[in-house]
Amino acid sequence: MLLLCVNTSQLWKNTTHQTLHLLGNCKTTNDVNQIHARMITTGLFKNNSLTTKIVLTFISSPRPSLVEFARSVFFSHHAFQTRQISDPFLWNAVIKSYSHGRDPKQALVLLYLMLENGVCVDKFTFSLILKACGRMGMVKEGLQVHGLLKKLEIGSDLYLQNSLIGWYMRCGFIEFAEQVFDRMPKWDSVSYNSMIDGYVKCGMIELASELFGSMPVEEKNLITWNSMISGYAQSKNGLKFAWELFEKMPERDLVSWNTMINGCVKSGKLEEACGLFERMPKRDVVSWCNMIDGFSKLGSIDVARSLFDKMPERNVVACNAMMAGYVRNNNPIEALEIFQNMRNGGDVLPDDATLLIAISAVAQLGQIERGVAMHCYLEEKGFSLGGKLGVALIDMYAKCGSLEKAKMVFELMEERRVDHWNAMINGFAIHGLGEFAFDLLMEMERLSVKPDDITFIGVLNACGHAGLVKEGLMCFELMRIVHKLEPRMQHYGCIVDILGRAGQVEEARRFIEDMPIEPNDVVWRTLLSACENHKKFDIGEPIAKNLITQESGNPSFYVLLSNMYAGLGMWDDVRKVRMMMRERNLNKLPGCSRIELQGVVHEFLVQDKSHPQVKEIYSMLNGSWLPNSEITCCSH
Repeated sequence: MLLLCVNTSQLWKNTTHQTLHLLGNCKTTNDVNQIHARMITTGLFKNNSLTTKIVLTFISSPRPSLVEFARSVFFSHHAFQTRQISDPFLWNAVIKSYSHGRDPKQALVLLYLMLENGVCVDKFTFSLILKACGRMGMVKEGLQVHGLLKKLEIGSDLYLQNSLIGWYMRCGFIEFAEQVFDRMPKWDSVSYNSMIDGYVKCGMIELASELFGSMPVEEKNLITWNSMISGYAQSKNGLKFAWELFEKMPERDLVSWNTMINGCVKSGKLEEACGLFERMPKRDVVSWCNMIDGFSKLGSIDVARSLFDKMPERNVVACNAMMAGYVRNNNPIEALEIFQNMRNGGDVLPDDATLLIAISAVAQLGQIERGVAMHCYLEEKGFSLGGKLGVALIDMYAKCGSLEKAKMVFELMEERRVDHWNAMINGFAIHGLGEFAFDLLMEMERLSVKPDDITFIGVLNACGHAGLVKEGLMCFELMRIVHKLEPRMQHYGCIVDILGRAGQVEEARRFIEDMPIEPNDVVWRTLLSACENHKKFDIGEPIAKNLITQESGNPSFYVLLSNMYAGLGMWDDVRKVRMMMRERNLNKLPGCSRIELQGVVHEFLVQDKSHPQVKEIYSMLNGSWLPNSEITCCSH
């Protein structure tokens, strides 16, 4: 808390410098309010020079309380002056605090106030307004601004024309951006870069390349080259062209190197990424994070951790990358250790992304105590659950086995988005509560909450687990006919699963045959599982043989066929299938289950005998049965 000395009469005589100094030291709203009250009682607000400096000094402060104070001073002492303001500099500074801040829509309100009060506007005013429109996707308002510019003399200014191109590109209106570009009397590097960047972000690398080729050499700068490299590195089979451009660049910066490293990582070319990482003259946090991400995605989590430990400095992005790597590689405890270090007063504080990863780690671990602790931390720190954090929390509680707490989070939300509904529906699906999931979908219909394709995947999954064939088929038709959603592969797979679990294997096979898209491995595997479970050997065997003949690299087909043979006692055929798997070097990853008992998570693999109490466990489950070491059914 900022404390003011009792004897401050002398202090406040040197008004401007001391006031700005005191305000700069304010860390809370209460601190600001103390200074504000003192300024009122001492009459300092009559000093127009001081209030102007307060606005300009603190309107771009990283501290929200100071930004709000600067805005308050502006509106109270400058916004509604009776004399006409010819210089909009102060207005533009406040507009920028909105257009680049948390509430871009308010920038338009200030533009309306300027026009209504006869305040002069300039090209910077309009560029800031277009920035706000682009950030919020405000199409109608942006078009109104363009219409107004056509009526004003400054509308043809090169700076504003470039701003219009940037706005149209951000909103995805490529043709309108091209029209503005083509009608411009002259172009500069910003004009070309705005077009190239827009093409790249819309995935139109060919058009970007064409414009890059026609661009005068003297106009090409680092931004141009980096945009092109980024476009090629992100496009399919484009890394080769990115390399060519990278080698031709007249100069490179950190962005150039990091873009190439990221492109190599995403293409799975870690050797090339390592080569670049070693060659680059200077590294930043992004360079290290790209490498950590690349190695963790390849499963080399120890190498990723080694890089993380070697980093000269870390920020929250680096910690998030390492945590995400651990979660991706099924190491949730290590991820939570990093989070705990961040919480315990380290230099790096968690952000929303950190919390999402940590919640995901808790869900993977399945420990309800950690989940409750995480929930308490969110509430203690004042994080809003109205967005992704609320979705993650519902999902975490469901995966930790506490649907009651998941429902509590869901029901206490003041405003629910479709993602929250989806998380709750998926929670019911995980627990096999198809009726509840279906009822929640009906509740969405009643409240006019528009479901999306993920909603229906959740409901269909739930119906499959609960054996609700009629309800599942009804949901599928509701999605197609009422909500006009085109079914994706997952939806078709869910219907096959629903029919297969209910023993309607023939109907499931016919459904696959009538699909308008080519079924993938998952759909066929779902049907084969149903054939095995319901002893439909006549349907399953020819399908499995056909898939194996196609040189499928999916070991599940071999396993399911082997299991069908084993179920019928056809051991010679079992051996033949297993021989084919060995010859083709196909290995089935063993299934894994976790169970929490008295705060300790126990992990079991298929036919796992490593647990210290394995004999008691097998005895409890199957009397005195132990796995046959010679021939057993493959697990799936």
